Amino acid sequence: MNALNAISLGGLPGVPLQGLLDLLLQLLVVTLRVGAFLISSPFFGSGMVPLQIRIVFSFGLGLFVFSQIEPPVPEVLTSFYVIPLVIQELAIGLSVGLTLTILFAAVGLAGEKIAATSGLSFAMQVDPSGGGQSPVISQMLTLFLLVIFFSLNGHMLILALVIESYNTVPIGRAVVFPVMIQTGIDAGGLMFAFAASIMLPIVAVLFIINLAIGVITKSAPQLNLFSFGFPITILSVFVLLILSVTPIAWSFSDLLNDAFNVLQTMIGGMPDG
Repeated sequence: MNALNAISLGGLPGVPLQGLLDLLLQLLVVTLRVGAFLISSPFFGSGMVPLQIRIVFSFGLGLFVFSQIEPPVPEVLTSFYVIPLVIQELAIGLSVGLTLTILFAAVGLAGEKIAATSGLSFAMQVDPSGGGQSPVISQMLTLFLLVIFFSLNGHMLILALVIESYNTVPIGRAVVFPVMIQTGIDAGGLMFAFAASIMLPIVAVLFIINLAIGVITKSAPQLNLFSFGFPITILSVFVLLILSVTPIAWSFSDLLNDAFNVLQTMIGGMPDG
């Protein structure tokens, strides 16, 4: 009975209510960078992953990061200094995710050009990742890239890079925002370069096939272009895609390596001073 009275008078061990609110506020600020990355990243930010899973995943990674770093003090988080702090954390996460999204868009761009050259541009389907419509070839190449991305543990490397960014760019440290903008511009150039390298071999062969079909239909007008040319072109693009599986896989691997290097360079150049 005396023990019960002692517990009731002294209280149960734990943190006070104000301390609990401070911990939740610190956890929320720590989670901002990871959450912004998951929202803007190619796979995790798509419609294929439900919003509830992204929120739980963000807080799960935030708890891990919270145990590894020194969070900001509550005095800063309850003052006006928290506004630029939140904007900076969101900018870092969004810049990393959007840069990766821009580089991944090279595959969709290459698929659109291949579909336009082969006459399959009318075969449109709702894209589950973006919500719009895109050619079937673009979706096939995008899924192929995601398979290679996960098979090479690219998601683990990218998440490890984002978590390591808390040590490279601690919360509250000044960052160089032009580095993010310049990296996005450079990522756009790499996107067009990789799209050209993926689509040019297939488009070049299709151009030769279309040129041969044009010569044949010119010499034999009774051969209709729609009844003679389209079946050959469509059959040729499927054969070319089958024969190009291994080279495309290696080009996707190079794309992932360059994407990781670009993100690593951007995060390394963010700290001011």
